[in-house]
Amino acid sequence: MIDLHTHSVFSDGSMTPEELVAVAAEAQLTVVALTDHDTTEGLPRFFAATKTSGVRGITGVEISAEHHPGALHMLGYFFDPAHAGLQEKLAQLRAGRTERNQKILNHLHELGLELTWDEVHALAGGEVVGRPHFARAMIARGHVKDKDEAFAKFLARGKPAYAERFRLSPADSIQMIREAGGVPVLAHPCSLKLGQKMLRALLLELRDAGLEGVEVYHSEHNSSQAKLFHRLAVDLGLAVTGGSDFHGALMPDIKLGRGFGSLRVPDDLLPVLEARRPA
Repeated sequence: MIDLHTHSVFSDGSMTPEELVAVAAEAQLTVVALTDHDTTEGLPRFFAATKTSGVRGITGVEISAEHHPGALHMLGYFFDPAHAGLQEKLAQLRAGRTERNQKILNHLHELGLELTWDEVHALAGGEVVGRPHFARAMIARGHVKDKDEAFAKFLARGKPAYAERFRLSPADSIQMIREAGGVPVLAHPCSLKLGQKMLRALLLELRDAGLEGVEVYHSEHNSSQAKLFHRLAVDLGLAVTGGSDFHGALMPDIKLGRGFGSLRVPDDLLPVLEARRPA
């Protein structure tokens, strides 16, 4: 089994790269990709840990792209982490997150909720602070009882503490990954909440921009969704991929490699995906 969608403390996961690899080895996974949000900073430690684990590590990243409504997430695999253009764009995305985080903090203060940046940052454990860390800080302060309440009342889109941030267009995120020698894949299409006709049209548009695959197998996809996404990917000549979207303690019900328990990502998907690398 493999898992091509995981997060560490370098974005919004709770585990260090080393802990992630150890859990992967314990779960008898053969291949894992670290796909932190808008950063590759965890990859050196991740690959160092895989050398003695028996787990193959794959270069990965997850990028939030502009999409209406909501956001579209693009996964990148097999790219060169040292590519200057890639790192420049990732730095812009992280700067956009920093600006957005300050806006969220200001909104919370305006709502009368006491919280400091140091509290939020301390809970991140890495470089990229996101809304889950605000939720954890709010729980620690007693402002909310759990993450669901934090998002439902304050942090979700349309709620009083939500703030927009800079994002790349889907086409630009695809181009960035390809220029770095990587393979762009649409993450968890269920989150787009599109009907079959509109999703097919979007996939055609993204394929024309250079998309190479679709994350068919995901913790949030039920069997009928997975079948639909699989059929669309095959019909459009796109590779099929999958991953748990593991975050550790921040999403404790999602297990590495198994999602909510029934997820299985076949090993034989990997060579097909790897063959999509730009020449």
